[in-house]
Amino acid sequence: MGSSLTCAGVVWALLSFLCAAASCVGFFMPYWLLGSQMGKPVSFGTFRRCSYPVRDEVHQATVMLEQCGRYASFQGIPSLEWRICTVVTGVGCGLLLLVSLTALMGCCVSDLISRTIGRVAGGIQFVGALLIGSGCALYPLGWDSEEVRQTCSNISNHFELGSCEIGWAFYCTGAGAAAAMMLCTWMACFAGKRQKQYPY
Repeated sequence: MGSSLTCAGVVWALLSFLCAAASCVGFFMPYWLLGSQMGKPVSFGTFRRCSYPVRDEVHQATVMLEQCGRYASFQGIPSLEWRICTVVTGVGCGLLLLVSLTALMGCCVSDLISRTIGRVAGGIQFVGALLIGSGCALYPLGWDSEEVRQTCSNISNHFELGSCEIGWAFYCTGAGAAAAMMLCTWMACFAGKRQKQYPY
């Protein structure tokens, strides 16, 4: 078994995998936005949340349940912008993951990735990273939702955090996409070996 990648292609494959992993982990983790409610730390992702208020029927009071989970339905996501962000970022992460796994296979399988296929893969990575970047840009538009306002001292709004702060998962997702867009798409142009010319 030989590699279909050049030396730059092997670096591209590893870097692609790291970028895809960073974006996917950041996307899945509910630590995009950090705040507090009723004295308890609260965090949000695009489709998940940690710590939420529930009604305690025994004591007839509202208490904070300190658990992480996804919203019960797609419509349960607090704002339209976050729903769009979830779809767009999810598709982008899927594209980055698909290209990175194909690139890793190219390290072991000969004639899998040619120069042309490498360039197409770079184009797909660019689109995936652009989708993730769009999702990250859309996310602050949902900060005016009632759930976020309750967590951010009722003063959050579009692009205004109030008392909340941006969490590590947001940065992780964005950094993975930025690295994929700037480095991986450029390196993909030099990833595949030239195809052999067979005389017929």
